[in-house]
Amino acid sequence: MPDEIFRQLRQELNGDLRENEILAPYTTFKIGGPARYFYVAKDPDDFMKAIELANKFNISYLILGGGSNILVSEKGFSGVVIRKQNGVPSRDFKIEGDKIITDAQVKLGVLVQKTGEAGLTGLEWAAGIPGTVGGAVRGNAGAYGGEMSQNVTKITALCGKKCNQKKSFDNKDMNFSYRHSMFKKNKKCAILSIELQLKKGDKKLIEQRIKKIVGARNRNSTPQYPSAGCIFKNPIVENNKILEDFKKETGDKLTYNKIPAGYLIDKLGLKGKKIGGAMISDKNANFILNIGDATAEHVIMLISFIKQQVRDNYNIQLREEIELIGF
Repeated sequence: MPDEIFRQLRQELNGDLRENEILAPYTTFKIGGPARYFYVAKDPDDFMKAIELANKFNISYLILGGGSNILVSEKGFSGVVIRKQNGVPSRDFKIEGDKIITDAQVKLGVLVQKTGEAGLTGLEWAAGIPGTVGGAVRGNAGAYGGEMSQNVTKITALCGKKCNQKKSFDNKDMNFSYRHSMFKKNKKCAILSIELQLKKGDKKLIEQRIKKIVGARNRNSTPQYPSAGCIFKNPIVENNKILEDFKKETGDKLTYNKIPAGYLIDKLGLKGKKIGGAMISDKNANFILNIGDATAEHVIMLISFIKQQVRDNYNIQLREEIELIGF
């Protein structure tokens, strides 16, 4: 039977409101228990209203975009999960010369495709990355030498104690760092829209770069199995022998002595290691795959095992890149 909060939410919200909605289908890991309340907002006003009501009723909320880069516990989420109804991409973002203004809920892949078709360069590195633009900004997603902080110029967000004040932030205000922004730490800010600055480029060259990056991702991924993406951040390494071995074996250049976490895990022979339905990918050791009926507990146990092995063998402490929800 619906509780009092659910009844009040239903009275004040338009759109699709549910109780005890299983979250697994909404995540790329296909893992996770129920959300106490689950709401799909039809427009920005409904989206903001849902956040306002969550604060009014003193219940926690989670804004769920593409569902990548997260692991939801079997217990689920005790508050309200808020999603924005998928819209028409052309309405959700606009191109003004070499400037892009996009809704936070636009798929990152759609943005890469549309900007490439417009002859704008700067986002090719993001080709093939799942999730939304808002999620990518929040975690300062990056790959192949690029990251969101390089192109984001302004963000509009809901902030404040009740998350009901619309504010704008310039790039310098966002405290971007490796896989981090102020929005990852500040739970009282919800990104609404993003402005990006790109550059004019050659459409054919942009298309070629996108195809090359997608090809590289496909070679290093196992798309038939669900995953959350990279599990760990790449650690900064001070051990000269590890750094020298990496350079000799791969020929790759390092930035700030950051070594791929997958390289360290692979060196320990952990590819293919399984716990329950969770397995370390045999293509990219920084991916954990759901090979069938994996639970959040299986993944957490495998994460703990990897961290212990890397710590014991290399004296390096790996830190999660994925966000843990409901633990």
